[in-house]
Order: sequence, then structure tokens, then C-alpha cells
Amino acid sequence: MEDIENLLEIADAVLDYDGEQVERLVNRELDAGTPVKQVLDIGLIEPMDDIGEQFSTGEIFVPEMLMAANAMKSGLNVLRPILAENKSEPVGRVVMGSVQGDLHDIGKNLTGMLLEGAGFEVIDLGVDQKPDLFVAAVEEHDPDIVGLSALLTTTMGAMKITTELLREKFPQVKVMVGGAPVTQEFADAIGADGYSEDAPGAAILARKYMDELSA
Repeated sequence: MEDIENLLEIADAVLDYDGEQVERLVNRELDAGTPVKQVLDIGLIEPMDDIGEQFSTGEIFVPEMLMAANAMKSGLNVLRPILAENKSEPVGRVVMGSVQGDLHDIGKNLTGMLLEGAGFEVIDLGVDQKPDLFVAAVEEHDPDIVGLSALLTTTMGAMKITTELLREKFPQVKVMVGGAPVTQEFADAIGADGYSEDAPGAAILARKYMDELSA
């Protein structure tokens, strides 16, 4: 019972956007011998699920969600070397980036942080990525999912070209798209597997895909 209460202190610190406190409490639990997976699942992943729900109901907005994600990442940075050392398998692997011509990255970065918090390994290619660079990244990293971001209507064409190329070359890889001008109708039209209007939704969709793949 005490262990759970201690882990909930980490979750509360995430919900309070207090990265320094999260880092301190995560280190405390590791020093006490608390299993890393419990720290990750209860202390970091569960509060981000709460944050996603608060965002979807309009209780909080993008700035608050970014602060919570940054606080969560403070704890994740402590755990990452241990997870790697223990060879803990990630939930799945995601390659993501903003498509060619698009230099915006706030939504992409937030989505990446939430995916990491949900247990995914994330390879972030950055912004302004040509279609062939996504192809090369898939060949190198063998991801389960590719995430494409666009914030400008003028770069939606690049998203279409990239999606069609990925669908042709890697039909087994799920392609998720998102960004302000992107809609479900557009995602369907270009052959993407999935679309989300926000970062929490993208993390939920990614976990759904992994559940389907492991079924």
C-alpha cells in the first residue's frame, strides 16, 4: 500500500507539472528498489492518460499538456538508461516527422513525448523531411508505425506523396497522420491507416494498433 502511495506521489507531481519533483521522486523509488515497470506504469503513464482525458474534455489546453509531458519526460529520462540496460522491450517503435516543406514541430514533439510516455520507442526525424527520408528511416529502424505531421495546407501534398510511397513499399507498417489542416476525410483519401486530431488521441490510436498486432 505504501509503495502505491509513493508512486501516486510521482503521478501527482506530473499532474502538477513539476519536473524537478518527478525526477527526485523517481530516483527515490529506484533507490528504494521499486520495480522500474511500476514506476513507469503508475508514476508516469497513468497520469498522462489523465492529462489526455482532461484535454479531450476541455479542462486543460495545449500549454498545460506540454508542461505535463515535460514533467513526465523528466522521470522518463531517469528510467531510460535502466530500461535499456535491462533490455526492456518497448510497446512498439514509431518513426515520426514533419513532412517536406513544414517546419512546425510543437504538435509533433508533444505527440512524441506522449508516445514515449506510453512505452513506445520514438525515432523523431525532425521537420521538413522528404518522402525518401521517411522510406530510409523505415528501412533502417523497422518501425511498427510511421507518424506524419503537417501544419500547413501547402504541405498536405507532401503528406499525400509520403503516405502513398510508404503504403506501396511497406504495407505492413501503420501510417498515422495529423496536424491542424488534416482531417479524417483527407487521411482516408490518401490511404493513411489512422488520423487523430490531437496528441493524446494519437497515443491511444498507436496503442490500439499494437494491441491488434499482438492479438
